[in-house]
Amino acid sequence: MDMWYTEKHSENVGITLKTSKTLFSGESEYQKLDIIETLEYGKMMVLDGLVMCTERDEFVYHDMITHPALFTHPNPKNVLVIGGGDGGTIREIVKHPGVEQAVLCEIDGLVIDKSIELLPTMACAIDGSNPKVQVEVGDGIAYIKEHQDQFDVILIDSTDPIGPAVGLFQEDFYRCVHAALRKDGIMVAQSESPFYHAQIQKDMYANLRNVFPIVEMYQAFIPTYPSGLWSFAFASKQYCTWAPLLCRPSRRRTSPSKSKPVR
Repeated sequence: MDMWYTEKHSENVGITLKTSKTLFSGESEYQKLDIIETLEYGKMMVLDGLVMCTERDEFVYHDMITHPALFTHPNPKNVLVIGGGDGGTIREIVKHPGVEQAVLCEIDGLVIDKSIELLPTMACAIDGSNPKVQVEVGDGIAYIKEHQDQFDVILIDSTDPIGPAVGLFQEDFYRCVHAALRKDGIMVAQSESPFYHAQIQKDMYANLRNVFPIVEMYQAFIPTYPSGLWSFAFASKQYCTWAPLLCRPSRRRTSPSKSKPVR
C-alpha cells in the first residue's frame, strides 16, 4: 500500500509527497515534530503539519536567507540565527571566512537533537565540531533583549507565525533586533508566500518599516513551500542589497570605437 503525506496550503490547494517511512514522530513542549523519508525529496522535516525543509530543496532556502546579508555587509564577524534548529542556516554562515562567531538560538532542543541525528547534511555545523558555532537552547526574544549592540547580522529563521514563532513577527521584537545589531547591522527574516500569506506580509513589512530605515523584499523558488514562491525580508540600518549594482564599472568605452559601423 502506497503511503502519502499531504500538507494543505489552503482549503483548495496543497502538496502531496509519496513517502517510504517515518523516521521520527514526537512532540516537545512547543510543537509536534516528524521526520519522514520521501521518495522524491529525501528526508523531510515537518513541524505541526507544515513542511519545514527537505534534503532536495533545502539549499535554496538556506542559501537565500543567509548569503544576501552576508555578502552585503562589508565585514560580518558576529552573526545570530533565531530559530533554524535544523542547522542549515548556520552551515551556510560558517562558509564565510570572515565570520568569527555564529550563534544559533533555537527554542526547541528536540529539533536540534533530531536534526543532528537524522539530518546530518543540514546539521553538520551544529553538532559541536565547529569552534565558531555556539548553540543556545532558549527563547530567541529573551536572548535578543540580553545582547544589545553585539551582532553584525541577525537572521530570523522562524516557522510560520503560529505557536512559539508568533512573537517573531511583531514590531516590539523588531525593535529588540534593531537594538541587538551594531550601527551598520542587517536583519533578514523569512516572510512567507505572496500567494497565500498576503496579510501576514502586509503586517510584517509595516512593522519592519516602523523600525528600520531600509526594508526590501526578495524572493526565491522553493518547490515544497506553499505556491513554490517564497519571500525574504531584508531590513538594514545602512546597506541596501542593490547598492553594489551602483558601483559596477561602466562597460561604455572611454574612447570612440575604431571598429567599422554595422550596415
